[in-house]
Amino acid sequence: MRGNVIDLAVAVVIGAAFTNIVNTVVKGVINPIVGAFGTQNLDHYSYCMGTCSKNKAGQVTEGVHILWGSVLSATLTFLITAAVVYFLMILPMNRYKERQAAKAPVEATPVEVSEIELLAEIRDALVAQRDNSEQPGQPEQQGPSRPDTGRVPTQPTQATQK
Repeated sequence: MRGNVIDLAVAVVIGAAFTNIVNTVVKGVINPIVGAFGTQNLDHYSYCMGTCSKNKAGQVTEGVHILWGSVLSATLTFLITAAVVYFLMILPMNRYKERQAAKAPVEATPVEVSEIELLAEIRDALVAQRDNSEQPGQPEQQGPSRPDTGRVPTQPTQATQK
């Protein structure tokens, strides 16, 4: 359990540090490539549904303003982060674990016994036990043995039932 918590803590720290690298790559490499077709900043890509009016600061005051460039930038950042984490961390770790498992000696796994075989073994053991307990010359006992007191069992009376 402790090893898993430590692994998780290391992953969070590395992921946080790696996020800055990915953001820099997106803003420094990807955005200029996309900027060859328009502006270098993906945040400026937007669409206005209907009639939009902007104030002097360039902010939309009327209409529906969709900032699809920001969504595209965040999606690219996520995809690059996921690809790097998968190809540089998860895939090599899985290969390492597979190699370690292949090197480890194969332990003998117990053979699973089916229910029918198990019941047959129990039946055979009970028959053998019964055969060993019945010895020649002794009468078979029916039911549990109890000392014979010579008394006949009586029905409880109404006085004893209360």
